[in-house]
Amino acid sequence: MVIKIEADECRAALTLIRRTIEDHCPPGVLPSEEAVNGLYGPGLIDDAEALAAAIVATIDLMQLRVM
Repeated sequence: MVIKIEADECRAALTLIRRTIEDHCPPGVLPSEEAVNGLYGPGLIDDAEALAAAIVATIDLMQLRVM
C-alpha cells in the first residue's frame, strides 16, 4: 500500500523540523532557508537533506563535547 502525502503537508512537516532544530540545536548547524536553496537545491528532498545534515552535525558536536 502506497500512501501519498501532498507537497503542502511535506513542506509543513519540514518547517516544523526546521523550527525544532533552530530552537534546540547549536547555532550554525542549519543554514537559512535561502542558503539551503543555494547549497542543496530548491526541492523538498533538498530541504530534508539539509535538515538531516544539521541533525548529524549536532550529534557530532555533542560527541566532541563528551570526549
